[in-house]
Amino acid sequence: MEKAVRCIVVLGIISGLSEAARVFPDGPFNASVGETVTLRTTLTPTNTPFTVVSWKFGSKDIISSHSVNFTAPEYEDRITFFPSTASLELRGLTLNDSGEYTVSITPADSFSIVGTTRLDVFVLVSNVTLTSNSTDLVEFSSSVRLSCSSSGSSLSFWWMNSSSEVAHIDRVQITDGGATLTIVNVTRYDQGPFRCHVFNPVSNGTSDPVNLSISYGPENVRIKGPNEIIFKHILKLSCSADSTPAPSYTWILNDQEIPYNTSEFIKEEADYSDSGDYTCRAQNDITERSSSSAVHHVAVTDLSDGAIAGIVIACLIVAFAGVAGGYVFFKKNCFELFSFLFSKLSIKAKPHSGNTEQENMYENISVIYDKKI
Repeated sequence: MEKAVRCIVVLGIISGLSEAARVFPDGPFNASVGETVTLRTTLTPTNTPFTVVSWKFGSKDIISSHSVNFTAPEYEDRITFFPSTASLELRGLTLNDSGEYTVSITPADSFSIVGTTRLDVFVLVSNVTLTSNSTDLVEFSSSVRLSCSSSGSSLSFWWMNSSSEVAHIDRVQITDGGATLTIVNVTRYDQGPFRCHVFNPVSNGTSDPVNLSISYGPENVRIKGPNEIIFKHILKLSCSADSTPAPSYTWILNDQEIPYNTSEFIKEEADYSDSGDYTCRAQNDITERSSSSAVHHVAVTDLSDGAIAGIVIACLIVAFAGVAGGYVFFKKNCFELFSFLFSKLSIKAKPHSGNTEQENMYENISVIYDKKI
């Protein structure tokens, strides 16, 4: 008999615990300051009133309902009790309303059941601001500290660099509960834009972006241009480098600096003395670093015999045809070719030939060609 009584008591306790576990949904309840929240039970509404219902906040009574309702003075005008489900509405929430709530329910035809839940009240996130202790940095030598501030309570922080989440790695430190991001030895990939996202269980907010100016380089210095150019033709070489800000340039020919300080080296009429090994040196005045290109060899050469013959034939055809439209071709190619050949003949000729008539014939060659055409 005694064993049977103990079994009934144990079963009753287990049944009561099982019922208690179903009084509230999985919690906690979350709400913001000033809002209204309903601590809603999972009980099915019934037409038969509960015999007794009592609510407590911690150890303090909120309301007790049986034949009449008794509400604690501090909860007058702040609560609404729903007798059919034993749920409780709280209005005008403050941070002090956070805590544990317990309801005890005695149905008319069953054992009492008890349920406990938690209410967490938060201040909404607002005024999220991101600041940096410096925005002008040098790659591999500067560090930066970004600080995120926000109104609100129980704040969590999430950092973004452009569209990627910032992770805590060796040179990236996230401290002060996530509110401070420190990057040691910045790289060019740390330019941002950086944003901090702040959140709590009831709200969130994101800062305006902050961009960092990171100077780097120069590196990957390279020269583009021909390796062979015809005598008296234009010689153009360009130099480029990966650098922020843009670097200054120095050109070197055969180990001697030449007076060109831009990214382009242009010689309108290439001379044989322009042949040789070109190097471009880039200098970044902010990083105080410099780097040089690989050697770029240029050879100034004569026209090949075949090319000369081809142009001569074309010039003769144009000259004999007398086509006015060929004047442009004649000026661009024929005159240039004859000038080139004349310069070659002048170089190879003896200083004094005695044939003054032959020499004078070439002095005004452009006038002769212009009149002929």
